[in-house]
Amino acid sequence: MAGLKYPIMEERKDLAMKNRRNFSLEFKRQVVEELLSGESRPAQLCRRYNISAGLLYHWKKQYSRGKFNNEAIEEAALKDRIEKLERLVGRLTLENEFLKKGLQMSVSQSQRNGKLSLGASTSSAVSGKGVEL
Repeated sequence: MAGLKYPIMEERKDLAMKNRRNFSLEFKRQVVEELLSGESRPAQLCRRYNISAGLLYHWKKQYSRGKFNNEAIEEAALKDRIEKLERLVGRLTLENEFLKKGLQMSVSQSQRNGKLSLGASTSSAVSGKGVEL
């Protein structure tokens, strides 16, 4: 029975593969530009081209970022830049906090051992709210 194939499963796989459509960049750009021009409403475009509203808005977002060989819309490009910078600020903030805690632990361990290699001014700065080197 190991060599027995299930024809129903193969038919389902073939049907699933046939339903996936690929749209050219030119077609996507044309549909989005029609939407942005106000010629047609989103529902009309979805019916006319047999696409979902989610796909249409996904294309619109890609278009605004210049993914369809078009000029990126300045506002969307700025939003992308803001998102990247916010991620960078978050990463640097975490790194900064990690380094502060490491320095505080190092100084407190040095004080317990009776050694202070960074100087007396550092111990007062570390014992405060922040590290000021």
